[in-house]
Amino acid sequence: MSDTPRFTVIDRRKIKAEEEHESQQAAAQGTEAAAVETPLPAQSGGGPRLVVNEGRHAPVAEPTPGAPTAEAPKDLSEEEALPELPPAPTAEESREQKSAYDASAQRLEDLMRAQNPAVGPQPAVGFEHLVQQFYVSAMIQMGAGTQEGQRPRVDILGARTTIDLLGVLAEKTKGNLTAAEEKMLQSVLFEVRMAFLELTSMISLQSVQPPPPPPPGKR
Repeated sequence: MSDTPRFTVIDRRKIKAEEEHESQQAAAQGTEAAAVETPLPAQSGGGPRLVVNEGRHAPVAEPTPGAPTAEAPKDLSEEEALPELPPAPTAEESREQKSAYDASAQRLEDLMRAQNPAVGPQPAVGFEHLVQQFYVSAMIQMGAGTQEGQRPRVDILGARTTIDLLGVLAEKTKGNLTAAEEKMLQSVLFEVRMAFLELTSMISLQSVQPPPPPPPGKR
């Protein structure tokens, strides 16, 4: 016989799996025994009953007053999910961009006047142009400007948004306008709000009134 020792390879994974399986069975038997020994009083209704295993589970600690609740991580994650705004431009960057914009706009105007010499220089845009833009948008959204014989297309929700924007403009510019600008803004805001009230009243009446009866001889 050879004196060379023989080596036997043992699969430790199999032995470990069997040990874990036996441990789980023993734990399950112990849990069932403890559950039978310490049942809670019968609960009302036909739902499942809660059984407490006092031998294996430590008592649950009461929440400390003032300690963060489970909703704290949720609030933190919502704050982290908010998009970060880019840094504001410096005064020098804004000044350079404004100069480049003005030069580009001037080149465009020179090109248009070269193609059509009859066109005079465009007036500078002022606060009244902004208010007028909101006014025209709101009136068009409420059906103004529809050609005769065509059914007006009304965007009542868009009109409400435009009117609310005018209200925000009036609130944010309070105390910074001239008397003429303030009068124009309040007059426009009053007019579009009045048109909105009239339009919503018409919509409400149409929704309440029953539809007209069919013509004679038809059902």
